[in-house]
Amino acid sequence: MKRIGLLGGMSWESSVEYERIINEEVRRRLGGASSADLIIRSYNFAEIEQLQEEGRWEAAGRILAADAVTLERAGAEIILLCTNTMHTVADAIEDAIDVTFVHIADATAAAIHERGLSTVGLLGTRYTMEQPFYVDRMRMRGIETLVPGEADREVLHEVIFDELVRGVISPTSRHVLVDVSDRLVARGAQGIIAGCTEIELLLRPSDLDVPYFQTTALHAIAAVDASLS
Repeated sequence: MKRIGLLGGMSWESSVEYERIINEEVRRRLGGASSADLIIRSYNFAEIEQLQEEGRWEAAGRILAADAVTLERAGAEIILLCTNTMHTVADAIEDAIDVTFVHIADATAAAIHERGLSTVGLLGTRYTMEQPFYVDRMRMRGIETLVPGEADREVLHEVIFDELVRGVISPTSRHVLVDVSDRLVARGAQGIIAGCTEIELLLRPSDLDVPYFQTTALHAIAAVDASLS
């Protein structure tokens, strides 16, 4: 079993899901009292959120890259960034380390290909939906990604930062996310990506009539694959 280093706490509500899924998957595969070999760097998300709001992505990248190096020095053989949005600085992290970095969009693209889909809708923070890092990486893998219109992007961003990262789960907001998803499907999306790990805390597969790609689970299981390969 290779040791997995987690860059988490963005927010901790979704990061604990990473730990749960990884440990449960290791136990399922290995049996008995088996659990994952993990090292965790969990952040005060308020500090990361401020860097996001100020557009200080390079500064955030330097912080995450330095901590990835710290995890590597502590024995991590695989690095996982437990968030979609901060993958905008994934290149900085990959450039700083010599061990495997499992990219969340790659794990998601693999699952989309398994379902035989070519066009999907992306739900996420405003940063993930509006910056090119996610859409471009999916396009490189032959997948067209549709993002919501401006008004829907703003609503999604508010639900994530005003509710989900604060632990608030609202049935009203669930209906909002379903409506946004339905509009993406009407534009041609064959499936929906939960492109923010917190969205999975609110929107369920049963809420949608198309395949739903839960990036937390896909990313976590890809890390287990790498750890046990």
